[in-house]
Amino acid sequence: MVFGFIPGFFLSLPGLIEGVVLNRFSQAAREEVRQLLILSAPLVISLLAQSGMTLTDTLMAGRHSDISLAGVAVGSSLWMPIMLSLMGILMAVTPFVAQAFGAGRYREVKWIVQQGFWLSLVLGVLFMGILQQSGFVFDLLDISGPVRGQAQGYTEAIAWGLPATAAFQVLRSLNEGFHQTRPYMLVSLVALLCNIPLNYILIYGHFGLPELGGVGCGWATAISLWLQLFMLLGLTLMDRRRFRIKLFRHWRRPDPRRLGALLQLGLPMGVALLIETSMFSLIALFLATLGATVVAGHQVAFSFITLSFMLPLSLSTALTIRCGYQLGRGQPELARISAQVGLVIALFIACLTTLLMFLLPAQIAGLYTDSLAVQEVAVSLLFLAAIFHCADALQVVAAGALRGYKDTRIPFLVVLMAFWIIGLPLGYILGMTDLLGAALGARGFWIGLIAGLSSAALLLCWRLAVISLKSIEESPLNITH
Repeated sequence: MVFGFIPGFFLSLPGLIEGVVLNRFSQAAREEVRQLLILSAPLVISLLAQSGMTLTDTLMAGRHSDISLAGVAVGSSLWMPIMLSLMGILMAVTPFVAQAFGAGRYREVKWIVQQGFWLSLVLGVLFMGILQQSGFVFDLLDISGPVRGQAQGYTEAIAWGLPATAAFQVLRSLNEGFHQTRPYMLVSLVALLCNIPLNYILIYGHFGLPELGGVGCGWATAISLWLQLFMLLGLTLMDRRRFRIKLFRHWRRPDPRRLGALLQLGLPMGVALLIETSMFSLIALFLATLGATVVAGHQVAFSFITLSFMLPLSLSTALTIRCGYQLGRGQPELARISAQVGLVIALFIACLTTLLMFLLPAQIAGLYTDSLAVQEVAVSLLFLAAIFHCADALQVVAAGALRGYKDTRIPFLVVLMAFWIIGLPLGYILGMTDLLGAALGARGFWIGLIAGLSSAALLLCWRLAVISLKSIEESPLNITH
């Protein structure tokens, strides 16, 4: 009932944007709406399927035992930041491919992707080794007993999927750079469907295999990630457009110059994702001292926000593709229009979700838990989430557009300031201390998020306006509308 408005909203979205905003723009802007929605729709499904693998692990481990559930939860808190950081670095391939594709330089696409694979090989093995040393982190956190065994076994197993994740991200960037987002959607859905029976077999020990509990979730996800890689490789090679670049012919050795360019663009993105995800992990750790009810309420609200965030996040990737493509074609004025249209769409989507959080917070919380105490905490946090959700959508979409311009260092500094200098310190002061009045608990941290995300949205939108205008002024044609 709560989500019944969403399909109708998406059907009416093009008309809403056209009627309210696009009368100010040219026909090119209307085309950008169509392109962004075509690119974003499969990405939303893909992201939900990827999140569904973690959700499946959690639900199926919980049905096995509380120890298995706790082990998967603790292990996931290490797996997710490392995996997202790895993907963030390799996302640098997308704008390079998009710009080369826009310029019609297909041979350059081939060299970029080959260097991306070299980088993915090194980073995939390196990050796998880091995650398999999770015992060091558990020692620092003083985690022991059966939960420690399940958590460490989970991370050591799922770490084997990181090389596949790295190579998969390069192939995904190749497809996205060519405006093809459906292959990613298809393989994500198939991987999710494979993950469910693999979990069942490995958690409970069927077909002569040992009963692994939560550790089985790690092996199931690792296997699914390798299947996902081979499926996307097959779809990519079957596609005539990608086949024409003869990806695996005349393989080049590692090129320090190209690898350096990819790292220069990708490292800020990877670290920015690490900063953002680690901040939410730290908030959960701080709140753990306040009791299970507060933690559960925080998790309910955070789960709904994460689900809502998939929409602007998919639009962010679509903007990276479109802005990079238009810049490659030598049309920075169209890249600027694409960025403007993307921000408008993000704002419309965020306003809908914000309205749901303001009007139906109790119903949303009730979808996750029957506990009235947990619902009460979640409802108070959903009101705060409604305040910062529009800012959150704008900042992630602006960052996506800036990636298309190959501008990542300043956005990284903005994220660092917003989350670690403003959001987390302010949240800790308000939530855990009496420096500015009585400690507010979870609400204090979420007020910190409001301040941090609002700062990020303002600064990133300003940066996008400056960079997009500068690219037009520096264009050889210097065309403005």
